[in-house]
Amino acid sequence: MIKRRAPIHSDRVTDESVYRGRRRFLAQAGIGAVGLLAGASLLRPAPANGTMRIKNIRPGPFGTDEDKTSYEDVTTYNNYYEFGTSKSAPSRNADQLPTDPWSVEIGGEVGRPGTYPLEDILKPHPLEERVYRHRCVEAWSMVIPWVGFPLADLLKRFEPTSQARFVELATLYDPEHMPGQQREVLDWPYVEGLRLDEAMNPLAIMAVGLYGKTLPNQNGAPLRLVVPWKYGFKSIKSIVKIRLTREQPATTWNIAAPNEYGFYANVNPNVPHPRWSQARERRIGEFFKRDTEMFNGYGEQVTHLYKGMDLRKHF
Repeated sequence: MIKRRAPIHSDRVTDESVYRGRRRFLAQAGIGAVGLLAGASLLRPAPANGTMRIKNIRPGPFGTDEDKTSYEDVTTYNNYYEFGTSKSAPSRNADQLPTDPWSVEIGGEVGRPGTYPLEDILKPHPLEERVYRHRCVEAWSMVIPWVGFPLADLLKRFEPTSQARFVELATLYDPEHMPGQQREVLDWPYVEGLRLDEAMNPLAIMAVGLYGKTLPNQNGAPLRLVVPWKYGFKSIKSIVKIRLTREQPATTWNIAAPNEYGFYANVNPNVPHPRWSQARERRIGEFFKRDTEMFNGYGEQVTHLYKGMDLRKHF
């Protein structure tokens, strides 16, 4: 028995002729959604995957000089259960997802709640490229040149109240275009969360691109979270809702398997997954494994967040 929810609201779906006309206008005017936040930079169409080149990206802090994972691997080897449970399913199934128009609902313990179009979410924020290590709970990793801006800068705009202690984020629910949501693999829509001080850490970014292009659908277009010191399932994709809360939010994988996927999900070689070790990892594109670093190598920036905590209990 498959539970079916109401289909996505019509205001999230754009007629193809309108979509293509809008894109032509924006490209000619030089003010695409990402162009707005990049100082009215020009975007030029990339190949048929729908991504667009982003200009005027400034170098960001905290990056690594390690060899980058190839664009092909980054865009074809993905966990994104909304499009299927195999690593290749997202790149096969995600191309039909409409991402324009897009809006994000901001609510909870904030002074400026509301539903904002993506252009308004992005417009004030200059873009940075940050080359981050990305570590998956299945013990594989990548090095990805993300394009984005600090999550903290976005949250501050909406004026968190003194009661806000956590940030809850939700992915789009659209089983018509996200075929994996037609199966009860997880409790849809996908929900993730951070403690507010984690969200305000300068390492945490909202990503709108990679390798200098806008995000492909299979990588979380048009807006996703990247928290590089945590396992990849924390970096929620295709975000449509951000809510600040007093209580720790229930998150999708923690609900599905609490003994395997903790709320914090910090990369920790000393805490094994119940079915495999996390002490070593295989970088995609490499044959030999390497030692896993505590906090994925970002300990200098985040260790203070967990002072006094038992990281075996709060895993």
